[in-house]
Amino acid sequence: MSTQTMRNPADSMVSSWRTQDRNQWSIWHWMIELLGLHLIDLNGEVPIFSKSDKIPAVREWSLHLWILLHAAIPLALHHAYTTYTGQNLGLLAAFGLYSTAFKLNGIHEMHIMRRLGQLHGFLDGDKHPRDDIPDVGVGKVIRELISTSSFRIIMAIYLTYQTDKTPQSLNWKWLPLEIGLYSITVDFWFYWYHRMMHSTPSLWKYHRRHHLTKHPNPLLSAYADHEQEFMDITGIPLLAYGTLKVLGLPMGFYEWWVCYQYIAFSEFIGHSGLRLHGGAPSTVNWILEIFDAELVIEDHDLHHRYGWRKSHNYGKQTRLWDRVFGTCFDRIESVKGNVDYENRVTMPLF
Repeated sequence: MSTQTMRNPADSMVSSWRTQDRNQWSIWHWMIELLGLHLIDLNGEVPIFSKSDKIPAVREWSLHLWILLHAAIPLALHHAYTTYTGQNLGLLAAFGLYSTAFKLNGIHEMHIMRRLGQLHGFLDGDKHPRDDIPDVGVGKVIRELISTSSFRIIMAIYLTYQTDKTPQSLNWKWLPLEIGLYSITVDFWFYWYHRMMHSTPSLWKYHRRHHLTKHPNPLLSAYADHEQEFMDITGIPLLAYGTLKVLGLPMGFYEWWVCYQYIAFSEFIGHSGLRLHGGAPSTVNWILEIFDAELVIEDHDLHHRYGWRKSHNYGKQTRLWDRVFGTCFDRIESVKGNVDYENRVTMPLF
């Protein structure tokens, strides 16, 4: 790998642009800077802990609250519009509202993860800092993030949005089950697609760029080739949606919107490396925990840190399929004996 990295400049993970001449920055550099999309504050000091130091535990209910509140904001705005005007949003207006909300939620989550990192540090922080966006990939990362938050909404609107149904039609009775089953179903399809990307040479070439980062940050969740991103953005969500529809679940636009927010939150925090025990919230985690199949931040972090062609921890929403198919990797800092359950961390709402 090191020989390839030296031979191909596009593989460089060197990130020096934040300290270089800003007159050389492009619109993409300025977008990151002005929106505050940095995991590390260069003027702050990140605490460093040894592997044996106790790791704080996240209050999972606070993750649910954060996701549901931020998912509810565009729903509330949409409802207010329909109540005031007596008509529903058209397709383009719905895309504008929910696509913008998707992006703003991601920006806000990034800000909060930076604050949490300044307080609690990062996994493997005693050995290596978090990777930043490489000099050669600034524009690519931002364009991929914009694509993710746009095309997922386009797909949802095309398949499920009905102008005769307003947010009041959201099926609250089915929503908790849909949230839990959607994450498991997304993970089933993602698990096998992801595992094949590692084991099949013709697919690995599209995934290897994503593994150049060994200590990722959330923006690097979108650092991959276009072929992989197309499957991540549309293929896997579409397969999961179709599976739940076949099972008879409603999965209307508004329910799918909420499920999307759970998936996006878990993808972002799963690449954050925050030194916290917790990560991917789910309405069925109470069942998954019985089988040690819930996902925490360290699981995907270890996938990047120690994985290359041969890897493990392929799931990104749960460890269920890794547990079933024998590809779990032992945790290091998030082992139960090292978790400080008395030191609970609440996800800040604002």
